[in-house]
Amino acid sequence: MNIETALTTLEDAYIIKNMYPLYLHDLSGHYGLTGGPVLNEHGIFEDSPEVRTLAEQYDVQNIWWEKPGCLYPFLIRADGLPAGFALVATPPHCAKGVDYFMNDFFVLQPYRGQGYAQQAALQVFGHFAGVWELFTNPADKNVIGQKFWRKTISGYTNGIYEEKAGDTFDGYKLSFRFNNAKIKK
Repeated sequence: MNIETALTTLEDAYIIKNMYPLYLHDLSGHYGLTGGPVLNEHGIFEDSPEVRTLAEQYDVQNIWWEKPGCLYPFLIRADGLPAGFALVATPPHCAKGVDYFMNDFFVLQPYRGQGYAQQAALQVFGHFAGVWELFTNPADKNVIGQKFWRKTISGYTNGIYEEKAGDTFDGYKLSFRFNNAKIKK
């Protein structure tokens, strides 16, 4: 299967926006209804009670296409079909000392467990050289996600990365940090 990652434009932003509610639903399996995406009274995973429909949630996500050169919305395709997305942020939308922050990474269920997510993550990392950081849930419910990131980043960096659990700007998380500018290819 051919896995490809590419930046999206506002014209094809709707593809990521269509998958975003699936991503938030998926996260709720790792966090429950607290500590992660919040299910509001309208049945939408959204912090704001004012967001009543998925169409309104679309508008909240527009920031990813309003800041080119700062926010990077990647679409992941498998044999040409949408398979997921990666949302990458740069300063000022990440911690001090970080050049690139994997804000969100999602691969649809049919593409999991076959190495496609790893291929996509490595492609996204390859777009930019510098200090990267990403967070994942440190809870036992997310052991699969933790193993995925540990294996992917360790293999990519030849084991040269930092991993720690602790408080972040997004709550208590397991964080991974590495500098791919120093990776020998």
